[in-house]
Amino acid sequence: MPQNILHREVVIVGSGPAGLTAAIYAARADMSPLVIEGPQPGGQLTITTDVENYPGFAEGIQGPELMDQFRRQAARFGTEFLTAWIDRVDLSERPFKLFTSEHEIRAETLIIASGASAKWLGIPGEAPAPHGLGGLGVSACATCDGFFFKGKRIVVVGGGDTAMEEATFLTRYASRVTVIHRRDSLRASKIMQDKAMKNEKIDFVWNTEVKEILGSPETGVTGIRIYNNQTGEESVFECEGVFVAIGHEPNTKMFRDWLEMDEIGYIKTAGRSMATNMPGVFACGDAQDSFYRQAITAAGTGCMAAIDAERFLDNLPVPAPTGEAVTIEGERVTEDQQSIIMPDGEVISNVPEAESAPAGD
Repeated sequence: MPQNILHREVVIVGSGPAGLTAAIYAARADMSPLVIEGPQPGGQLTITTDVENYPGFAEGIQGPELMDQFRRQAARFGTEFLTAWIDRVDLSERPFKLFTSEHEIRAETLIIASGASAKWLGIPGEAPAPHGLGGLGVSACATCDGFFFKGKRIVVVGGGDTAMEEATFLTRYASRVTVIHRRDSLRASKIMQDKAMKNEKIDFVWNTEVKEILGSPETGVTGIRIYNNQTGEESVFECEGVFVAIGHEPNTKMFRDWLEMDEIGYIKTAGRSMATNMPGVFACGDAQDSFYRQAITAAGTGCMAAIDAERFLDNLPVPAPTGEAVTIEGERVTEDQQSIIMPDGEVISNVPEAESAPAGD
């Protein structure tokens, strides 16, 4: 069946804080961005209740409402939205091509803001409210939600660095933090293990799996049903919050054959810019950030990616992961800024004539 062809200067994949911030900046620069949003428009914040650490909202704001404001602001400046699932991509040449069931989308520049998803246990009671207790005592982000658990007893599920970091952070608020791990030893690095084990507010339950999260919309979390995989014993462990800390998975699989990524799948960017190893392709938000994973940092990198795309389309050099800066025409400015390597391989000086002229001229 013939596909509808859409050709745009800027195409943004993802509609969370990173993608919509990129859209706002790109739209205000008259680049008419197209945002492709998947089955969960607005990203992870649409399943978050109270957001109290995003600047500008003194009384806090609901996650869905915050993302609605992002979207309406992007739309006000002319952003176009397409709800579709991307089946495959072809980044072999510009314009880059993205294929959905109904469209072939051609992009002069591509901003990847597809985010990352927390890994979950897949057990009863874990789903977002109203289908479970997600947002009512179940979380995957201590930095986001720890504040709401002052003086409460909470559980952290996991045994890696993420779990140790979350458990240690949560001791600022909780009366007690219990780490539940399915093995008899931790996978976390030694420094993270030592920090957690020396903390008087943290204890450990070994060889144990969480089978169900207990509670109700009225009470929130009241406990968990646990299973000792050595003895076969089942019991109920009382707690008021559950933090699942078994890692995140970036939503970047469709780009794996084209872009440089780390071993988990986070896209590598230049650092000084959001450029990837593919000139004209930029990544922002949690698709490239495995460390901070906050709405405010995602928004910041979305801004950077849009400015990088604007510079690239204006034939200005954009820093690349190699240390060079690359233009849309294929010119490469060396890392020391002294030379320009032309597309045909010719090397010319990048030093202004006034600086390179002999003294007295």
